Amino acid sequence: MRRLDSQLVEASRGWAQRDARPLPPVDEPNPGRPPSNFFVRSVADDGTVRGPINDVAESVPDLSGPSSATPKTVGSEGDPATQWRVITVSNNQGSTTVGMSLSGNQQTVSRLAALQFYIGAAVLLALAVIAYFVVRRSLRPLREVETTAAAIAAGDLHRRVPEWSKRTEVGRLSAALNGMLSQIQRAFAATAASEEAARASEDRMRRFVADASHELRTPLTTIRGFAELYRQGAMSDISLLMTRIEGESARMGLLVEDLLMLARLDAQRPLEMRRVDLLTIAADAVHDAKAVSPQRDISLKVIAGPGIPEVDGDDARLRQVLANLVGNAVRHTPEPASITVSVGTTQSSVLLEVQDTGPGLGEDEAAHVFERFYRADSSRTRESGGSGLGLSIVAALVAAHGGTVEVQSIPGQGATFRVELPRADG
Repeated sequence: MRRLDSQLVEASRGWAQRDARPLPPVDEPNPGRPPSNFFVRSVADDGTVRGPINDVAESVPDLSGPSSATPKTVGSEGDPATQWRVITVSNNQGSTTVGMSLSGNQQTVSRLAALQFYIGAAVLLALAVIAYFVVRRSLRPLREVETTAAAIAAGDLHRRVPEWSKRTEVGRLSAALNGMLSQIQRAFAATAASEEAARASEDRMRRFVADASHELRTPLTTIRGFAELYRQGAMSDISLLMTRIEGESARMGLLVEDLLMLARLDAQRPLEMRRVDLLTIAADAVHDAKAVSPQRDISLKVIAGPGIPEVDGDDARLRQVLANLVGNAVRHTPEPASITVSVGTTQSSVLLEVQDTGPGLGEDEAAHVFERFYRADSSRTRESGGSGLGLSIVAALVAAHGGTVEVQSIPGQGATFRVELPRADG
């Protein structure tokens, strides 16, 4: 618009020169000047109007309003849509109005507006397509999170969210979610393990109570039977009767003591801890076993190792461990089988082994031999087979001392019970 106004001002100066020739009458051609895009109309001092000078357009500006010495915009006569830019200057002959049609500018502006509209629409469409794919790509991790969450909700606790760079919010979110899922899985696993342990403990308790009741019922039934026979006068040998009753009472008392021992160990009652030499205990156990079964081949063996085989433990309970292991070997092996008690040390522990050359244990028997009331030979009588608590007591006592016990056996070649206890400091 400024450039057009400048052209309009320059043109008005030319048309309003003092020495300009008189303008031709209205509707007559102007042979002195070339055709131009300017509308020129002159008003003489006497009111005579001449112009327009050139055939500039189909319409002419509406000059009914007040004139202006500066460029202004006016409409057209009979065509309000077409606008003109006009200026009126005075000279010695009157005044001259010079105008220029804005139709070209308007068309240019319209074309530019249309062009900008289409370009803007194309740019917006391109941006929308790009934004769609960018947003879709940026939301893909969240869709994977949603898929993983659905899988976890369905029960697959091992699923994890794919990890992305931790420099992004999605990466930090995925890392946090995976950490949370790991904790949840560990919590579920711990809960499941606790429930399984509780069920297993309850099952063991039921079996323990049932087996204890069964074991106690046998001597009680025997004692009651002998008492009935005595009351009815059916027993003539009172000495034999009392001997049988005394034997069953002693067996029942031993069973009750074993049960009390296991109950105390389960309650984790404190042991009387002091420095104990296991070689001395092993030697005493071998000596006691030979005294009870002088016909058996029972020997003591020292395994070379560093230091003295001493532990911090309860002397009476450790003696019971050796007594039960040796007694178990004596009871469950034939007389020709030999029994060897070995004592040794390592850098951090003391080893005890009770090895026999008897029939040994099968794989299934070795897996259950430390369970309460378990008997490797189900056909063995209770009198010869014991209560089934001896090895359970061994396992409980060894665990109370912070050690481990295991059995290694080959059917037909004997069994070896191995106890490992922490060495005493110093």
